Amino acid sequence: MDPFMVAAGSAVVGAMASEGWNDARTAIAALWRKAHPERVPAIEADLEEVRAEVLAARKAEDRQTEEELAVEWRRRLGRLIAADPKAAEELRRIVDGLTPPTGGAPTVMIANASGRARLFQSGGDINVRGR
Repeated sequence: MDPFMVAAGSAVVGAMASEGWNDARTAIAALWRKAHPERVPAIEADLEEVRAEVLAARKAEDRQTEEELAVEWRRRLGRLIAADPKAAEELRRIVDGLTPPTGGAPTVMIANASGRARLFQSGGDINVRGR
């Protein structure tokens, strides 16, 4: 999958648990309004439902559920962009607004492991102990 779409899905789901959620929700709905105005009420309802799931996952420290929700939004955003390529620029602007400034593009980490491989990725400090 396109690294930008990975970052976009993660940024949208991450924003669901942030103070800026109302602005993010409005921007995401506006993106759909341009391409598929008839779908906006369903998208707004889905955004609120998924937000409740994200907040519950954060409270339970359930990273797997949060990642699954991000994958779902990556796919939705990907389909939206495929149907309306002009929306990509607007989505990039939205994602830039959702992502904390780090001096560049959002950090995207992609890893694949097989067999007995072990992967460690971190967006900050990491301390790995064991064999």
